[in-house]
Amino acid sequence: MLLINKNSVITVTMDSESVRRAVRSLRRDIDKAFCDSDTTGAEIRLTEDHKQKTECFQIVAIDEYLEIRAMDALGFIYGIYEISRSLLGITDFWFWNDQKIVPKVGIRIPDDYQYQSMPYIVQFRGWFVNDEVLLHTWSVDRQKAKPWEMTFEALLRCGGNMVIPGTDTNSRLYRKLASDMGLYITHHHAEPLGAEMFARAYPQLNPSYAEYPDKFRQLWLDGIREQKEMRVVWNLGFRGQGDCPFWINDSRYRTPESRGRLMSRLIQIQYEIVNQMVPGAVCCTNLYGETMELYRDGYLKLPEDIIKIWADNGYGKMVTRRQENHNPRIYALPQEGDKGKHGIYYHVSFYDLQAANHITMLPNSPEFVLGELGKVLKHGVRDFWLINCSNIKPHVYFLDFISKVWREGTVNPTKHREEYISRYYGTHNVGKISACLKAYPEYALAYGNEEDEHAGEQFANHVARILISQFMRDKEKRAEDLLWATRAKNLKEQVLWYQALCDKARKGYLEYQRECERTADSISDDARGLFRDSLLLQVEIYSHCFSGAYLVCESLLKAMDGDEQRAFYAAGKAKEEYCSANQAMRDCEHGEWCGFYANECLTDVKQTAWVLEGLMSYLRNLGDGPHFYKWQREFLYPEEDRRVLLILNMENHLKDDELFTLMEARWDS
Repeated sequence: MLLINKNSVITVTMDSESVRRAVRSLRRDIDKAFCDSDTTGAEIRLTEDHKQKTECFQIVAIDEYLEIRAMDALGFIYGIYEISRSLLGITDFWFWNDQKIVPKVGIRIPDDYQYQSMPYIVQFRGWFVNDEVLLHTWSVDRQKAKPWEMTFEALLRCGGNMVIPGTDTNSRLYRKLASDMGLYITHHHAEPLGAEMFARAYPQLNPSYAEYPDKFRQLWLDGIREQKEMRVVWNLGFRGQGDCPFWINDSRYRTPESRGRLMSRLIQIQYEIVNQMVPGAVCCTNLYGETMELYRDGYLKLPEDIIKIWADNGYGKMVTRRQENHNPRIYALPQEGDKGKHGIYYHVSFYDLQAANHITMLPNSPEFVLGELGKVLKHGVRDFWLINCSNIKPHVYFLDFISKVWREGTVNPTKHREEYISRYYGTHNVGKISACLKAYPEYALAYGNEEDEHAGEQFANHVARILISQFMRDKEKRAEDLLWATRAKNLKEQVLWYQALCDKARKGYLEYQRECERTADSISDDARGLFRDSLLLQVEIYSHCFSGAYLVCESLLKAMDGDEQRAFYAAGKAKEEYCSANQAMRDCEHGEWCGFYANECLTDVKQTAWVLEGLMSYLRNLGDGPHFYKWQREFLYPEEDRRVLLILNMENHLKDDELFTLMEARWDS
């Protein structure tokens, strides 16, 4: 029997920065897993073996040492993390799920121990660290790069080999770290070749290729030069200077023919440039949104060996995404006869200012996700899988789930759920937590008729803000931003439609929250903290936000009926709910997570509360302005003094929150 303990040494002879980094991680894991010992530990040796397939490894017990055999850097890295996972007990998401590691004296490994890995089902597989606003301002151990290092390590532990290391400036800032850790780099669909955005390099110029072809070309050349020493899957394309079509900035391209012709030409130019500078470059392009429609209709021509990336709609369904009120739902997988290489861009997190999830898990079930990914594999899409993982922590369950699919081609959702809970919460908590986790998609609000149309937390925030803004702007007109969801003829009908949905959701999530709270009280102490920080937190966000959204509707309806005082009060109650949702997030910031939710600025629950402050002020102006003494007298003064108006008020005017507190004391008692 081999003994691995704290005194085990790791021997590596190959010259690879990424392998050395993984070895340092294994050394850290050994130090965590074992306590001090006077006993000599077995050596862990890395040996090159060209009989192994690409990215594969073998772990074998030989004489007095444990040997990892591989032919390339990623093979060694995966082998290192297999030892960490299977022998040391360090989980793939140990950092993100706050794994509590109890040190042991050592572990004994049988003399005949052997493990042989198998090739992955998908060739290029990884994450897009997108909409990363929580990671962006968060530091660990006072190091800004540490969260990114932990992100890339988790991806490697999950068998990933490719990453878009952030959006816009972050992608350029962290791509060397990702590359040094062994990952391929690829690019946002709006940032061809990973080059600097035209609008950032030339903020005073119109971002038109027709006007500035040389400047665009130079940016592409510079981008290639900056990354040519890295391993890159080069993304080609031409979108606008944001997540929008290029013709938004250039009105000369009015027809699908002209748009497809320009995009086809520029992709060909990019393809030729990168292959001149990096012979044999692997290239891809995104068939996303409007690009998908151009390709489907035959206006977009692509080089034969380019990987065509198909995208889900942000809700896990392989159809084109909804953009504002346009929702064509075109099937987004290659048709029979569409030869060449294919990939997918798939979301477990999405941001659309409408109904998606960003700080909570995908509201659709693992069974639904598996069904969609099964269709992807049946269509032969195995060259490239990119998963939008946003800020990691809220989405570890689905990231773990999908990593099993890209490794083996399928996964049993029930078995995975139970294994996941056993791994992170303990075997003795599986039954109780499994019931709560299984219920998560069952409580999700269906806002439409399609199987994927379940509401994320943005539905309880952005739609509420849209209705408030429209009421304050012009209550005689409906909110045009909501035509994707309802064809209601006026604002009041829109509010009534939304209120009915929110009423159903708030009741369901309140019931679900109580169920999860009972579970939290019944499970072991070592699992309770993680359960509160993960599933229970997300349920609280939904419960408070939908309760707040329901009260927003009550406020607007009262105001439309001319009862500004009750409308003001309902707006204040709604604000309390959103503040409670924000506080629930901040209460989960402890230890390394201090400040994690501080920059929650996309769904932005606290912004909804601020918008409600504005609504309260607006309603008070309508009902109590311009002198602002009537409401104050009504709720501050005894009844016998309210109608004696010799002096209008004897004290400073109350702020809105102070007046609301008086109303709450009277009306809630």
